[in-house]
Amino acid sequence: MKSDGEIMEILAAYDLTGSLRATAELTGCSHHTVAKHVTARDAGRPIGEPAARGRVTDAFLPKIEEWIEASKGRIRADKAHEKLLALGYTGSERSTRRAIAQVKAAWRLGHTRVHRPWITEPGMWLQYDFGDGPRIGGVKTILFVAWLAFSRFRIVIPLRDRTAPSVFAALDRCFRILGGAPTYVLTDNEKTVTTAHVAGVPVRNQQTLDFARHYGVTVLTCQPADPATKGGVEASVKLAKADLVPKDTNLRDDYRTFAELEAACTAFMDEVNHREHRTTRRKPAAMLAEEAPRLHRIPDTAHTVAFGLARGVPENTPMVTFENAQYSVPAHLLGARVFVRTHGTGPGEQVIIVHHGTTGPVEVARHERARPGSPAINDEHFPGTRAKLPGDYEVRARSADEAAFLAIGEGARTWLVEAAAAGTARMNVKMAEAVTLAKIAGTDQVDRALGDAALHGRFAHPDLASILNANIRRTTTHAANEATSLTQGTGAWAAIGNPATITTPEEAR
Repeated sequence: MKSDGEIMEILAAYDLTGSLRATAELTGCSHHTVAKHVTARDAGRPIGEPAARGRVTDAFLPKIEEWIEASKGRIRADKAHEKLLALGYTGSERSTRRAIAQVKAAWRLGHTRVHRPWITEPGMWLQYDFGDGPRIGGVKTILFVAWLAFSRFRIVIPLRDRTAPSVFAALDRCFRILGGAPTYVLTDNEKTVTTAHVAGVPVRNQQTLDFARHYGVTVLTCQPADPATKGGVEASVKLAKADLVPKDTNLRDDYRTFAELEAACTAFMDEVNHREHRTTRRKPAAMLAEEAPRLHRIPDTAHTVAFGLARGVPENTPMVTFENAQYSVPAHLLGARVFVRTHGTGPGEQVIIVHHGTTGPVEVARHERARPGSPAINDEHFPGTRAKLPGDYEVRARSADEAAFLAIGEGARTWLVEAAAAGTARMNVKMAEAVTLAKIAGTDQVDRALGDAALHGRFAHPDLASILNANIRRTTTHAANEATSLTQGTGAWAAIGNPATITTPEEAR
């Protein structure tokens, strides 16, 4: 086959000589080649295009087109070759593959979806979707990605799950970052938004309707299995995953805590929203400043579904149950309704409890994640109570005699507990004796004696009186002062060396 340059030389030589053979001699080719190119030029056909020849698959093209139409362009060439052999096809599998590829290309061209450029309006559309986030401590996370259509402003918020409280809390945060809410919110047909489809019409989740009514937005969903409907947020999800999820392509280290992932998402939003967008040639943050006045104002308080799952506080125990574990709340919320949700994942996961009262929502408790059977308790939530320990009994008088004995003091209470633990017999008699001794020797003395008896384990009948007498004798003490001294005197030394004087009984009388 001649090159384009050689063909141009042949045509130029023919125009110069007007003879096929002369041209052939000048260009070094056959006069038949010269005649072919000259005839093609005079007929207005593309010069140098090979002549069309019949193929072995031409007779079977209608059947091939039928199979590709029936399979929506998915039939494999090897399976089509097997079917052609049964119909008497004698060509090679390579010829079959070539014919299948050409027919498939033509079928796709006739069934391709034509996208019309979407001219967005400010303050009208917000799209959101989800992507798989990184694992933190072996726990999977979710990336919530929102995309404001007009300004191309992107928001990425890490979540622990895709439950309604988490999703609606993320949407509430989006509205507050943007400074308002758009007219429409577009997303997929998840159970948090659409419960079912009846005759192709989506049935909205009642919680979604309550949420939309609270913020004054209209929630719409795209057609099932049609991600092109919200292509803007789909592209944003791919971009966020490529940058935030640790991979070999970005060399990002694994996240140790959920707070590190939140910081990375904040840095990502700051970067993508302050660089020029390739479509608008403007920074999304600058365009958001123009779009913000078109967004309508949202309520100062979030919708209660964004606070978490509703839980009732029992009337006698300030504890709520969440995901098979118990968490304490302030005692003044007995009988009230609170909302519980989780924040973060991994080692730093927290359970947040919010109460929505007359003054608005207030966070009343925040606990670390508890395990079933091991409740998370804050002692400040139980005022006026004390921990009950085995063997720690509360001493309370149940009769007049017991009240009289306990009125002696702490020593009497200690003696009662220790004597009971030692299995002392006839305790009532000994307690009555102590009350009698307190009237004689004084309450303080008997209370001290009872404390000493409890300390040394002396619970026999005469022990209290013995200890009391010893304490009384020990009360006569000598103390040194400016007038007296505790040093032994020297007056006895005068008798040393002097004869002793013997006095008879008669002299004594």
